[in-house]
Amino acid sequence: MKPFEFLRHRRLLIVALIATAGILAALWFLGTIQRPAPGNDEIVLVNIPRGTPFAQVVNLLDEKGLIRSRLLFRAMAYFYNAPQQIKAGEYEFARTLPQVEMLRKLIDGDVKKHPVVVPEGFTVRKIAERLAAKGLVDEKEFLRLARDRDTLAALKIPAASAEGFLFPDTYNLDRTMDARTILKTMSDRFQVKVTGAMIEQARAQGLGLKEWVTLASIIEKETGRKEEMPIVSAVFHNRLRIRMPLQSDPTVIYGIENFDGNLTRKHLERQNPYNSYLNRGLPPGPICNPGMDALTATLNPAPVPYLYFVSRNDGSHQFSATLTEHSRAVRKYQILRKSSGN
Repeated sequence: MKPFEFLRHRRLLIVALIATAGILAALWFLGTIQRPAPGNDEIVLVNIPRGTPFAQVVNLLDEKGLIRSRLLFRAMAYFYNAPQQIKAGEYEFARTLPQVEMLRKLIDGDVKKHPVVVPEGFTVRKIAERLAAKGLVDEKEFLRLARDRDTLAALKIPAASAEGFLFPDTYNLDRTMDARTILKTMSDRFQVKVTGAMIEQARAQGLGLKEWVTLASIIEKETGRKEEMPIVSAVFHNRLRIRMPLQSDPTVIYGIENFDGNLTRKHLERQNPYNSYLNRGLPPGPICNPGMDALTATLNPAPVPYLYFVSRNDGSHQFSATLTEHSRAVRKYQILRKSSGN
């Protein structure tokens, strides 16, 4: 073999060896980053604040015992061009999660979600309390923003408060969301659920958006029974039509600061904007956040002549068209029950 050919074959052999070594290294690297880490399935929480540099992210993961090799993790991150893509938030990682899956979660922003249920009839204050209990908002800040003019204008809420316009639903929230973002999320859900056709139907009945939601919130608080809501709606529509006070206890209660659960005659005789015994028409705004059943019932009152209703003490109500009938119902379900001690 000529010297030139020998050198050429030698170069080819060296290139082949280098290529083989590179392939083996790549296979080892890919196998390592995709292999589950040894250990148990314990879930570890890691919070990555906004603006955290990549080097600090590595430190946080290492301090939690989630990476086997800082050098390998850094190499993998640069291999996937991850340092500039990692998103802030609160993450859940199993200790056995492969390194590549951990990095993918960080890139995708697959943060821990906190389900929060907002039931029909919850007030803004109740929502704030529930969010604060989960550590998602500062309660006072949430309540402040719920009455902030600029915030309400940005959310297109036509009232002095977000009360009534935060749709009752289950929300999956995360710790990257501040109070303003959560308010927007709930307000956006309201705007998705409430259609233009419904708003037009309310207008045809002489109700603007705020008035419609206000009446729905009263209906929501008066009965928890879906089948009764159109009848309660009819009672209030009938009263509004003849300029009769709504005389709704829940509106009075809403206007009482630090209500202790005991509604008295003094409360009913004390003037405040939400006292629907002393003031005719609707109160200044919603008294809770009504659900779709109450919103729909407000637009579709039952065709009945009732003007009164009283609790039967089992969650249902007795409806009456005249004061005489109502007085009998009150005597049957309230006065006699109290005198008998039941």
